[in-house]
Amino acid sequence: MISFLITLQRMLRAILKGLKEPEFQVLLTLTVFTLISGTIFYSTVEGLRVLDALYFSVTTLSTVGYGDFSPQTDFGKVFTMVYIFAGIGIIVGFVTKIFELTTKNKIESKQKKAQKKSSLE
Repeated sequence: MISFLITLQRMLRAILKGLKEPEFQVLLTLTVFTLISGTIFYSTVEGLRVLDALYFSVTTLSTVGYGDFSPQTDFGKVFTMVYIFAGIGIIVGFVTKIFELTTKNKIESKQKKAQKKSSLE
């Protein structure tokens, strides 16, 4: 549990730092827009509750796909096919950027510790 909290803390730090970078801002905006558009579509066309529609959007784009929800209309199935191909690229880009920022922060932290240690010697 402690390792999970440490990892979560590192990820949140990276996200906060990333908010200053234009590339991260664009990826975050695209990710949020993609999830909102999927949520709106599935709640209106497929008749899902908003929370269920968001849940379905997240599980679809994260490629988890539990199978508890699926599009029932032909229009919903066509939308989902397009949504998957467009959305997965955006989500992968966003997650990759978070990973890069987390790794960068970890490296910078180690460098600072090494500089402190060398300055004390």
